[in-house]
Amino acid sequence: MQPKPIRTTVIGSYPFPGWLEFASQNLDQFGAADIEEMIEDAVVAAVHDQTTAGLDVISDGEQTRLDFNLSFYGYLKGLQPNHAETRKFGPPAHDQRGKHSIVDELTAPNGLGAVREYQRLKKLAPAGPTLKASIPGPYTLSGRMLPNDRYKDRYAITEALLPIVRKELEDLVAAGCKEITVDEPSMSCYAYKEDTKRFVDIFNRTVAPVVGKCRLSTHLCFGNFKGRPVGYRKIHPMLPDFLDLSVDEVHVEMANREFDEIELIAEFAQKMDVAVGIIDVKNYYIETVRDVVERIETCLKYIPAEKLAVAPDCGLSQTARWAARQKLINMVAGAKQVRGN
Repeated sequence: MQPKPIRTTVIGSYPFPGWLEFASQNLDQFGAADIEEMIEDAVVAAVHDQTTAGLDVISDGEQTRLDFNLSFYGYLKGLQPNHAETRKFGPPAHDQRGKHSIVDELTAPNGLGAVREYQRLKKLAPAGPTLKASIPGPYTLSGRMLPNDRYKDRYAITEALLPIVRKELEDLVAAGCKEITVDEPSMSCYAYKEDTKRFVDIFNRTVAPVVGKCRLSTHLCFGNFKGRPVGYRKIHPMLPDFLDLSVDEVHVEMANREFDEIELIAEFAQKMDVAVGIIDVKNYYIETVRDVVERIETCLKYIPAEKLAVAPDCGLSQTARWAARQKLINMVAGAKQVRGN
């Protein structure tokens, strides 16, 4: 089925309720049943905010992706946390994120958890919106692992992770998931200095088994840890090679970059659908409906309405919930105004 013009979608993450953040820091006081109830309640809250806003596509808000056993790294065997490599004090930045040492062969005997997340979302979401699952690609996932004698560099780690991510994608499709985003922001962050053809080869080998079996997209941004970018925030280094990504839709960060290089999006639109980030998740200015309308009209100069979706620049996990909620409400209202409904 052809998606509606100017679809309203999200990247995946949504702010945690305050009580969930508190509980995640005190997990030793909860049993397994308590944790599952807590997660379901958080997903219900995320779904409520998204459906109330009126989004065409929703996620589970990635409410299970806390830094404990439910995170992706918790599912991987052969790792142990290594926080000695991180900076402890000073302004927040990516070098303060936790790292992992590789101590054995990298495996994921029970998958990466995305299938269970999707099944929970399917159980809790109302009929109507499209349900989307998202999962990091192997290159991005490799970024928090330290090379060793077995895995000599980041690319070697990526190759070890590639079949694990590929299997998770296959399992998602088998579970009935119709829309999947493979997040590869590390590829867009480092396109200016790495081999972009190699990036495309890695990505396409990862998704090959599910191409044509779901609506497949990728999210490309320039980093958002603690609301901070990390990459060279330009699109032109990705071209022309990223036009060969095996996806139905590419998502690009635009609002925070003041729509710089928006004309280059026309090249993507010739090959695939485009979801444009028109909401700045790093800014607590709440875009008005008029702002949204004007931004969509700018996008329509380069992208046909039937190929355009609109979204926040990145996931909303680093944005306070009150702001995230109103930003989504205004985004949907603006899209509906342009669509004429």
